[in-house]
Amino acid sequence: MRMPVGNQIRFCTTLLAGAAALTLGGEVAKEASWKWEATAKASPQTPANPSPIPAAGPLAEPKSLKQVGVPVEATRAAVPADNPQTSEKIALGKKLCFDGRLSVDGTVACSTCHDPARAFTDGRPASIGVKGRVGQRNAPTILNALYNKTQFWDGRAKTLEDQAAFPITNPSEMGQPSLEAAVARIEAIPEYKQTFLDVFGRAPNGKDLVRAIASYERTQFSFDSPFDHFIAGDRNAISDSAKRGWELFNTRARCNKCHALTEEKRDATYLTDNDFHNIGIGIIRHDVVALACQAESLINSGDATAIDLAAIQTNMSALGRFLITKKDADIASFKTPDLRNVLVSAPYFHDGSQETLWDVMDHYNKGDGIHNPYLDEDMQPLALTEGEIDDLVAFLATLTSAQYSEQGVKELERQRELSRTNRPQRDTARAFGPKPTQPKPSRSCVATQPEAEPR
Repeated sequence: MRMPVGNQIRFCTTLLAGAAALTLGGEVAKEASWKWEATAKASPQTPANPSPIPAAGPLAEPKSLKQVGVPVEATRAAVPADNPQTSEKIALGKKLCFDGRLSVDGTVACSTCHDPARAFTDGRPASIGVKGRVGQRNAPTILNALYNKTQFWDGRAKTLEDQAAFPITNPSEMGQPSLEAAVARIEAIPEYKQTFLDVFGRAPNGKDLVRAIASYERTQFSFDSPFDHFIAGDRNAISDSAKRGWELFNTRARCNKCHALTEEKRDATYLTDNDFHNIGIGIIRHDVVALACQAESLINSGDATAIDLAAIQTNMSALGRFLITKKDADIASFKTPDLRNVLVSAPYFHDGSQETLWDVMDHYNKGDGIHNPYLDEDMQPLALTEGEIDDLVAFLATLTSAQYSEQGVKELERQRELSRTNRPQRDTARAFGPKPTQPKPSRSCVATQPEAEPR
């Protein structure tokens, strides 16, 4: 099973100038925005109301290293030498994450899409930004993002510092015309101005702003689940059903093809291969060949702002990793997620298209994507019975960290009840049938024209 929400290993440095690229002036940003509006048709979206900015409650506090299962050395190693952790910097980052004044109209904060009460997600298929603008992708959790090799569904940011800058200037997220505009808003607040002086020894600036946010994000590692206690030796920590699910996860269900660092050794820590895969999501709704041709001719390799706009604002979002690498093999490929707290981070996949873990398992069980020439070779019918699907869901539920245990119980029951009456992905005949012949990739951009004329 592979549900893209986690880590990646490949990164093309020529396509990302990091946080510095987002300090582009207003005219450059406008030009990039015009280019995408003129050439890439956005999905029709009705403006929606963003959730109120959540308060920073107990679940927002930095996490302790004294959790069963936490990789202590890897956690410490995830802190870069040029941005060491300090309690004052972490506190500043936390405050910034919950402050709507980073957005252009004060209505959206980082925590709007990454709410601690929802395991640092927003519970929506796609996130809502300023002015009710609906994006193209599901908000991945911040929990355990410090272990990611790259950030975002397509890996367009390498570090948490890079990642923190993009949403601030994206028109569908926080909407600032530039990172400097957000800094100016913060610098005008005396309390912030003094805190930056205390923490960094200088006035607020873009580089230090994203460093503070990233420092706070690195405190959000989440383990101490029933599964961690099981691996640590408590054989009664999980049910017999979950134990069967763990066995299936590593064998017939083929989940370890993507959710393990190596297929030879069972991965009980990260539950991801740090890579990207096309699992057949969105390939039918979008003409990815035409989109790939447009992206290939219109994205400037060094224009990180244009890539960010395409990923969040247009149908080119469906191209996933291809937006970064321009490799056909990466068309509609998205990163493999860490599965921890997956139960409480619904809906699933990069587009939030699946509501329950039963839907997810049904998708994989039938090897969905039969008309997809770029489908990952490991996608195939699994012939899992209903009881085996239940066992796999039971195992996934044991990955819920202790602080979300009560919420997890309620969510599992909600999903179970829904699965009894609504299983849109279920196709038993295909699940038990042979793998269909997959069409061979064939892409020609000669006749491809832009979908709209410049306005």
